[in-house]
Amino acid sequence: MTAPYPVPAATEEPLGAVTRVLALSAAEGADTFSGTCLPQLSGRIYGGQVVAQGLLAAAATMIDDGDGERLPHSVHAFFMRGGKPEQRVGFEVERMHDGRSFSQRRTTATQGGKPILTMFTSFQEQQAGTDVQLPAPSLPGPDEVPSVLELFRTVDHPVAKYLGRTAAFDLRHVEGTIYLQPAPERVGRQHLWMRARGAVPAEANQTVHRALLTYVCDQVMLEPALRSQGLCWRSKGMSLATLDHAQWFHRDVDVSQWLLFVQDSPTSQGGRAMARAQVFDSEGKLVSTIAQEGMIRIPDAQHSGTGNWAVRMDSEGA
Repeated sequence: MTAPYPVPAATEEPLGAVTRVLALSAAEGADTFSGTCLPQLSGRIYGGQVVAQGLLAAAATMIDDGDGERLPHSVHAFFMRGGKPEQRVGFEVERMHDGRSFSQRRTTATQGGKPILTMFTSFQEQQAGTDVQLPAPSLPGPDEVPSVLELFRTVDHPVAKYLGRTAAFDLRHVEGTIYLQPAPERVGRQHLWMRARGAVPAEANQTVHRALLTYVCDQVMLEPALRSQGLCWRSKGMSLATLDHAQWFHRDVDVSQWLLFVQDSPTSQGGRAMARAQVFDSEGKLVSTIAQEGMIRIPDAQHSGTGNWAVRMDSEGA
């Protein structure tokens, strides 16, 4: 059996719950692992959790040729089925290639013998090279923007109370949130600050920080698309799901420090929406670029929807 990748547990909740879930267990067979899931109001597994677990499963199979750890620099994931949070998830890793500088792994996540996600992760040894980037935009800082936690604390609703209790990251939307109502304008752009709630263990290495960023970004990636369509998280009957996820890591990430998400949604069509994000650290360094395509559907006279992917933001989801 292959030893799982070490993820040190955070001592503060709810961040501790996330680190415990990301710490996989070895399963029968080489390069095979198993993981638990966090409970979800939607009744299906949170996609960011599975991608982050898959990244760490792949990292556990990295070779050590004496030139230093190979860090994940890109992830490409495809969702096939919604998983059940009450069941464990299996992860099978295939060692696709180990070159002099780069390694590639294919990870398949399964439940009940059926794949729910497949993903490719590429790793690179840390190497010198030209360092250039586009500058970060000038925006109000996180201390100038209200936290979504303040909203959850002021709303007397079971879902708001649940989110306020279980959110492991502090989110601060520069243009205001779309949790309760649509944005005043249909503009497919948004900016937000994000930071872990609680201390990330000092022994958590760069791979763990990158996995934590992968975990949390799925919460907000499709919000610019919702804004462009005049929707909010409480839009009646809305069904939403991530279809695929691509992410690149450019520089070291520290999720215990404020990160700025610069997001947009260039297009929506056919029940699908495209969303992008550039993630900068507090010093203005571009640390990650993310792209997603998601399904967003609203019932109409011809289509009532199955409810299998419905977003539950009313009391029925509590």
